[in-house]
Amino acid sequence: MIKKIFPAILLISVCFSLPLSAKKNKLTDPKATTETVALFLNLMKLSEKHTLFGHQNATEYGRGWAGDEDRSDVKSVCGSHPAVIGVDVSGLSGRPAEAIESEKARLKKTVVDMYNLGGVTTVAWHFNNPISEGGFYWKDGVSNPAVKYLIPGGEAHDKYKEILKTIGDWAHSLQGADGKLAPVIFRPYHEFDGGWFWWGKPHCTKEEFVALWQFTVSYLRDSLNVHNFIYAFSPDNKFSTEEEFLERYPGNKWVDMVGMDNYSDMGRDKYDLDTAAKKLKIISDFALKSGKLAAFTETGLESVPNPEWWTGTLLKVMQMYPMKLCYVLVWRNDMRSPTHYYAPVPGHSSVPDFMKFYNDPYTLFLNDLKKIYKK
Repeated sequence: MIKKIFPAILLISVCFSLPLSAKKNKLTDPKATTETVALFLNLMKLSEKHTLFGHQNATEYGRGWAGDEDRSDVKSVCGSHPAVIGVDVSGLSGRPAEAIESEKARLKKTVVDMYNLGGVTTVAWHFNNPISEGGFYWKDGVSNPAVKYLIPGGEAHDKYKEILKTIGDWAHSLQGADGKLAPVIFRPYHEFDGGWFWWGKPHCTKEEFVALWQFTVSYLRDSLNVHNFIYAFSPDNKFSTEEEFLERYPGNKWVDMVGMDNYSDMGRDKYDLDTAAKKLKIISDFALKSGKLAAFTETGLESVPNPEWWTGTLLKVMQMYPMKLCYVLVWRNDMRSPTHYYAPVPGHSSVPDFMKFYNDPYTLFLNDLKKIYKK
């Protein structure tokens, strides 16, 4: 399916003619691969006029299916995969070695397949608590506040380094058909301003969280030689000023992308579109002056009961103020649940509006991307 007219001259200029404002922006990793640098710069250039659309686990599974080749619910609706897919490395720790190796291989295929198609992958980490039961959620009476044990000097620091080594080994395995390593956007410890995860604000001090973030980046980058990661910092939406957004910010030397997860203002709890847009504006403004990418790292409305949510809520919020957002990602479509899904399937009531969203020149899907890994 052909989406919309997208001038070839624009695509060429994106890949080969970056303005000085983009050229001065640099990744936190001075040894980042050529492809990783190109992705960073091209996302920055594209965000001047466009936003890439993303969907969590889009090509891994969808409503009523799993593991099908070259399939996504989004593609079934509009003819194109999302430009961005989300995966999760939660299965790379806390399991038997054989299960971890199997998960590494499965995730590798998902990422490499997307890279070969010219798309982008963002990596979340629902990290099961490494020192107690309870999984990645905080459970009173079960979970332990693990952050202080994982940072340098902590009792579980060596264990944490072993877990990071597994992630590093996986990162080194992501070789595409061109022989190059696929870059990914690595987004650890998200929604840290809430209390629902064990790394959340009530369960560690600001200093402990910053130490965890800085060690994670430095160990992957400097000790394990992972050079195909773009590091993304994304709280939930519990801020109303830049100062509040930056309360646990580890510093510009440790972050490449800033974002926000926001479901509550987007229809889950209420429709507060102006507030959601103002929060995105705070992020975009900070990114612009700091040489960072900005993104709407998670959002969505479960079951999409509002048939005009795509243009009447999501697109409206992202276009309410002048902003540079390189992508927006909605959450996953569960295989079995009749209600837990965030992107439409054929026949869904929001499909007509989703097609308007798809055809809007502001939004980019996989079919719109050309040579995003080339400078």
